[in-house]
Amino acid sequence: MKNILIALALGVAILAPSDINAAEKKKAPAKKKPAPKKPKTWEDWKEEFANLSADQKAKIDAAIPEMATVQPKKARRVLVFYRCGGFVHSSIGSGNHAMAQLAKKTKAFSADFSDSYADFNGENLAKYDAIIFNNTTHLVLENDAQREAILEFMKQGKGVAGIHAAGDNFYKWKLGAAMIGGQFNGHPWGAGGEWAFKLDDPMHVLNKAFLGKGFWHTDEIYQYKPETFEGEERLRILVSLDMGQEAVTKVLENPRFEKSNAAYGSGAREVPVSWLREFEGGRVFFTNFGHRDDTYTKTAMMRHILDGIQYALGDLAADATPTAKAGKLVPAPAPSK
Repeated sequence: MKNILIALALGVAILAPSDINAAEKKKAPAKKKPAPKKPKTWEDWKEEFANLSADQKAKIDAAIPEMATVQPKKARRVLVFYRCGGFVHSSIGSGNHAMAQLAKKTKAFSADFSDSYADFNGENLAKYDAIIFNNTTHLVLENDAQREAILEFMKQGKGVAGIHAAGDNFYKWKLGAAMIGGQFNGHPWGAGGEWAFKLDDPMHVLNKAFLGKGFWHTDEIYQYKPETFEGEERLRILVSLDMGQEAVTKVLENPRFEKSNAAYGSGAREVPVSWLREFEGGRVFFTNFGHRDDTYTKTAMMRHILDGIQYALGDLAADATPTAKAGKLVPAPAPSK
């Protein structure tokens, strides 16, 4: 009390504890906001792909078939291309490792890996029997010469295989989009969901991996732009979403997909996932499986992909008659859950 009276006599302001705390807070230097994370460059992604964990490599290795489905007619060499101009799938590293291990273990082919458009030239492509587009996105070839080199490659009776986002490319090259068979139009069936798949052609040689039965699998599944999808008149559909399963169809009720779904009209529709085709004298295999790293740890998936590649190489004979002209095919639905 004595100190307070002295302070009043001297005209000194008396601060309550709360005022002292507030004053101290004002004097304290402001905390710096953490610097925003720099977006990954393509070089950052490449380093990540090259540093796949030992655990993931081991899981992929265990899923690789023991041998090729058929003996190659001659030594085969493939170019695995993995450039991205749009969304970058982190599973590219798993896909690249899977292609390298398929080559090493089965001896079906040898594999070189590239992210350079410059490799699409006649002299370089002459070394290869097939091009594998591993989760590429928004590829825009640099000039007409590169486009012509790929078309000439196909005219020589060679092949192309596309994995997952290979269906999200060539928006400035209509013939390239037609070669793959379809272009991305959203993925209502997200990577975290387990979806039902039917075999459109259970007896087809490229479906042997699935033992003639539909199945459930967790992956991200695309639908395709109606105006660029080549359809059953040009493609032999192998695997589709099983639209007879509620888990698959109820996703389409989500308002998020109302805009993209409007392109397909009302009622039932098909959503193809894997197919093959003949194109410009060559062969094409495409599968939309492969968004997730763990897809490459599934033995059936790796056999399906290997068989598709061996078809593209010209070693595995497979019927490419378009589905619309193939006669009555009896699909194998997914088992009910």
